[in-house]
Amino acid sequence: MGKEDLYKLLLAKREEAFLGGGKEAIDKQHQSGKMTARERIEYLLDPGSFTEIDMFVTHRAVGFEMEKRVGLGDGVVTGFGRVNGRPVFIAAQDFTFMGGSLGEKQAEKIVKTMRTALSVGAPMIFLNDSGGARIQEGVDSLKGYGDIFYMNVMASGVIPQIAAIMGPCAGGAVYSPALMDFIVMTRGTSYMFITGPRVVKAALGEEVDEQSLGGADVHATKSGIASLVGKDDKETLDLIKKLLSYIPSNNAEDPPYIPTDEPTDKEVPELDAVLPDDPDKPYDVKEVITRVVDKDSFFEIFPHWAPNAVIGFARLGGRVVGIVANQPNYLAGSLDIDSSDKIARFVRFLDAFNIPIITFVDVPGFMPGTMMEHGGIIRHGAKILYAYSEATVPKLTVILRKAYGGAYIAMGSRHLGADYVVAWPTAEIAVMGPAGAVEILYRKEISQIKDPQERAKFVEKITQEYKEKLATPFFAAARGYIDDVILPRETRTKLYRALEVLSTKREVRVRVPPKKHANMPV
Repeated sequence: MGKEDLYKLLLAKREEAFLGGGKEAIDKQHQSGKMTARERIEYLLDPGSFTEIDMFVTHRAVGFEMEKRVGLGDGVVTGFGRVNGRPVFIAAQDFTFMGGSLGEKQAEKIVKTMRTALSVGAPMIFLNDSGGARIQEGVDSLKGYGDIFYMNVMASGVIPQIAAIMGPCAGGAVYSPALMDFIVMTRGTSYMFITGPRVVKAALGEEVDEQSLGGADVHATKSGIASLVGKDDKETLDLIKKLLSYIPSNNAEDPPYIPTDEPTDKEVPELDAVLPDDPDKPYDVKEVITRVVDKDSFFEIFPHWAPNAVIGFARLGGRVVGIVANQPNYLAGSLDIDSSDKIARFVRFLDAFNIPIITFVDVPGFMPGTMMEHGGIIRHGAKILYAYSEATVPKLTVILRKAYGGAYIAMGSRHLGADYVVAWPTAEIAVMGPAGAVEILYRKEISQIKDPQERAKFVEKITQEYKEKLATPFFAAARGYIDDVILPRETRTKLYRALEVLSTKREVRVRVPPKKHANMPV
């Protein structure tokens, strides 16, 4: 075969690889409302930046007619490119070939890409669209999943890992996304579950469809699996681009800085009016967050799961920060099992990737009740304590209103290593709410007052005294537990100044005695 013939052969093989499972399968993919693997890559990456690797890999399985079902690439497109000029590595499963099912060679391609991303120090993006393990390859496919899971763990905390669920993701396949940092799902066309509707019906007699069992909305609101949800493939990929704009390429870099003309030394008078006069009245903490950070920079993560806590990325004076806040609009901002997990995992991500943490506190305590206690609120709440204590990035905390009991300690307090803690004059920092404290401290005296009006006056008087003596932020300031009491309008300026000076923070912890790692509560 001559040189020209070899060139033609190469071009023909490339064309074959580009077709994946064939035109008919591609048309079917489009009809179901989904882009193909290559179309997704082309949309996500900067134009002309994608370099494919292992285009010509094929499986080597025999039996069950596998000899007749051979496709170049083996159901996944892998390689590297750029997003907004920054390098990323990517693996996109191709549902048009054997339903994107994972076999030995597909797994090897994915692992090779992950290993290179780890050595280079670039984010790994995995676009999932697969029917699961390739049954015809038996244990080889399971071995492939195991290899991927191992690489997920090795890369964790070193490079960002983002999974997009853009079609089926079932059985063992769900654990690779679960081991990654963020999961973005596409509404209507994606689902995730360990066992599908047929197994559920056979085992439990329960009738359920794919979307009700593991669709995007289920995982975004109930399970806490989906960090974000896109309405279609393009919006899902746009969310990945936006997410990448806030995080560094690896754990040795700082997050991307974007210069801003927005002043950092200007007061924000609107903040003075955010809190209601009634300390028991709810308000939206996002009104505080969006007025403190740079305009339009707040990007909320898990917006519909555990809404009593708010987390997300933002910028302050162009610098990326992670936001953690209690949400008084929901369950009064109390901490329950899900919100504890939500906060703890996000704090650990921020710490792993050098992103300062700003915490806005308005928390009446941990959620009471048998459901919480039996569900393990103790160990789940302990995760927050662990995460904040473990974190060595700059930690800034603003106490807005209530900060009671163990929840006060958990929410980025000075006692867990916060670097800068301020409180608004409205802050109430105490073991418990003044009314509850008075009821315990003066139970005998209150019970002896028979006249209801007299009793109410006595309780009101003692409650006010408790507030003024113990629950006031000035008591905590006198002890040095908070650094300053500030006007709400000063919050942006104070935080920026602290963030600026803390940007060179280096906290070295000597482990005595030496240890491999600590044991986080789970």
